[in-house]
Amino acid sequence: MYEEIKNKFEKIGIIPVVVLEDAKDAHALGQALMDGGLPAAEVTFRTEAAEEVIKILSHDFPDMLVGAGTVLTTEQVDRAMAAGAKFIVAPGFNPTVVHYCIEKGYPVCPGVQTPGEMEQAMELGLDFVKFFPAEPAGGLPMIKAVSAPYTKLHFMPTGGINKENVRDYLKYNRIVACGGTWMVKGDLIASGNFEAIKTLTHEASDIVREVRG
Repeated sequence: MYEEIKNKFEKIGIIPVVVLEDAKDAHALGQALMDGGLPAAEVTFRTEAAEEVIKILSHDFPDMLVGAGTVLTTEQVDRAMAAGAKFIVAPGFNPTVVHYCIEKGYPVCPGVQTPGEMEQAMELGLDFVKFFPAEPAGGLPMIKAVSAPYTKLHFMPTGGINKENVRDYLKYNRIVACGGTWMVKGDLIASGNFEAIKTLTHEASDIVREVRG
């Protein structure tokens, strides 16, 4: 399951990181992402609506790769997976959460910044990690620098990724996918401008095709 999810990430290329305050917007947002060509959503557990959003997206769009982000506790892991999440993403490397996911057989992508955290992930058998926050932590030059000794480690940079710099990230062969929020901005969701979200998503999916074919 872990490799299958990783392969899907690589195929999609850019994973929209979704923050929804109200589950009523879930279907319209999911439709915009599907129509725009990015059939994926990392639904952050920052809001009370997250669990219901995951349920709606998973039910209404069975072909969408729906997961949970900003997962901080094992209790959130259980809630997310019960709601239909297919993967777990954490902002940092919490050994308790990572161990729990591995024991349960849940695909998990923990956040890392340092070589020490990367080695902890590899020690647990992971070869795919989130690099967060990407740009403030050194961006692509940092990823390239740490990639040299860790030849089997692959990354999903998230944080500060946008349509101007995402091409450079995607061109590097150690990047599985990039996490991004620019196509699912909060103000567009709040105003119900899902057509704009579809347009931005389509532009992002075009970038993936342009870089990766």
